[in-house]
Amino acid sequence: MTTESLALRPRQFLPADFELTDWASVLPFFDELTNRRITDADALDKWFRDRSELESYLSENFAWRYIRMTTDTTNEAYVLAFNDFNENIQPNWTEIANALDVKAVGDPFLDSLPDNGYAVAIRGMKRQIEIFRPENVALFTRIQQLQSQYGSIAGAMTVTLDGEEMTLQKAGDRLLQPDRAVREQAWTAIWERRYQDHEALDNLLNELRDLRHQVALNAGFANFRDYMFAALGRFDYTPEDCFHFHDAVAGTVVPILNEFAAARKSELGVPSLRPWDKLVDPSGKAPLKPFAGGEDLLTKTIEVFDRLDPELGRYLRVMRTMGRFDLESRKGKAPGGYNYPLEESGVPFIFMNATTNLRDMVTILHEGGHAVHSIVTRDLALNSFRNVPSEVAELASMSMELITMDHWDVFFPDPEELRRAKLEHLEDLLETLPWVATVDAFQHWLYENPTHRVDERNAAWVRLFDRFADSVTDWNGLERFKAYQWQRQLHIYEVPFYYIEYGIAQLGAIGVWKNFRENPEKGLEGYLNALKLGYTRPMGEIYAAAHIPFDFSKEHIAGLMDFVKSEIEKLR
Repeated sequence: MTTESLALRPRQFLPADFELTDWASVLPFFDELTNRRITDADALDKWFRDRSELESYLSENFAWRYIRMTTDTTNEAYVLAFNDFNENIQPNWTEIANALDVKAVGDPFLDSLPDNGYAVAIRGMKRQIEIFRPENVALFTRIQQLQSQYGSIAGAMTVTLDGEEMTLQKAGDRLLQPDRAVREQAWTAIWERRYQDHEALDNLLNELRDLRHQVALNAGFANFRDYMFAALGRFDYTPEDCFHFHDAVAGTVVPILNEFAAARKSELGVPSLRPWDKLVDPSGKAPLKPFAGGEDLLTKTIEVFDRLDPELGRYLRVMRTMGRFDLESRKGKAPGGYNYPLEESGVPFIFMNATTNLRDMVTILHEGGHAVHSIVTRDLALNSFRNVPSEVAELASMSMELITMDHWDVFFPDPEELRRAKLEHLEDLLETLPWVATVDAFQHWLYENPTHRVDERNAAWVRLFDRFADSVTDWNGLERFKAYQWQRQLHIYEVPFYYIEYGIAQLGAIGVWKNFRENPEKGLEGYLNALKLGYTRPMGEIYAAAHIPFDFSKEHIAGLMDFVKSEIEKLR
């Protein structure tokens, strides 16, 4: 692939100079697709390609509105543009997309299409037809509006420490300081600030819960959980499989957390391990600082990718040239981080809130894995082939965190700091699985109990938190903050039920890393082969292409945890 091939592909269906102004401006193209007569399989294939081009354009138009709004939540024009799409474009698009799905699956030439991904796409299309209800279109418009409020509320949160106003992300860097009083002050300030908005966020979730439950009832489901399993196209596992995952994590990973927490308490020499003691280096060393500012972070990340594979490094350089990064934390910026695929150009956008810490470095490697995935699938024929399920998307990102570890000396030329960085990340990896189980189990509870009160919700959260957290950390006197730990997880508000994917993909990523450790060339090849499939094959086949099983049984998880523990022991 040459650099030029990453330029915008010429349009075949839409005019080259077409620009969306309102629904009326794009409706004629949908009408043409609706009314087009299809005479053979080639004509049907062309119809799918033209539809994909149109929808890719609209998807990218929406993406830029979302990106601009999250980079500056205080900009009213950005918010208005985002809301305009949700209110005036998306509802009409949703309705006509369902009509196009019906036209497609009823076409007599459907079975004559080539086996290059259509079977998976049509399977998903049929599922969407099954669950579509016209009365839900307006509900989804309102839900989208409410979901965007979470970023506005969280993005406005700041604290003042030592006379300096700062974002919660920047304040969080103080949790890495050896001075325990500094850590406690920062942790308390962060959670006092979050707690100020707990009622607003409670009310927001209550409204979202009620609307989502109504969507489910309208579509003939008992609850929103069951609806979302259908809407997300979860053909490869069930809610019961999620419960088995929860049990496996509680049985195999939580005991390791207890072991590590007890060791941390002993090494710190504290009478009780408090929440502000969880991130600091237990030997008292100053926090790791892998980069100095966003540009340094990006430059070093590109070098890491270059070492792994020069083609991967080139992808990030193209993104930098095209202005596809917003990396540094600042006031008014929405929280979190993401890689947003841009469907028409095929070159994504990475957004994050970097300060100077190790987690920021891991975040850009994670999002860089998503970016690679976006680019290696950009030439697949249809947008549905490129829109992978999250269990595959997160496999791309989480694997990248691990297979780049051999090149982290770019960030940490000092061998001791490099050792610390790898150790901290692997320990954090072990923390990820129980947190995923907690958030996922909480979401199951939320929507299995759609009439719950706020106090019942918090009690359910605490029960789940205690099941999956270590039993060493002392929360005495901090109970009101513990009950609201869930409010920091934006997925609960913005992308419901998108979280178990991190757990499934984390297991897959450990498998990819294990293969990579045994044979780097073959391990990287398998990883990229899986990514290049996009969503043209079922999930199990995509995992198999990376030479890993799609398995989250207790026995499999235990084996992977043994491998991670052995790698941790080598670093100690």
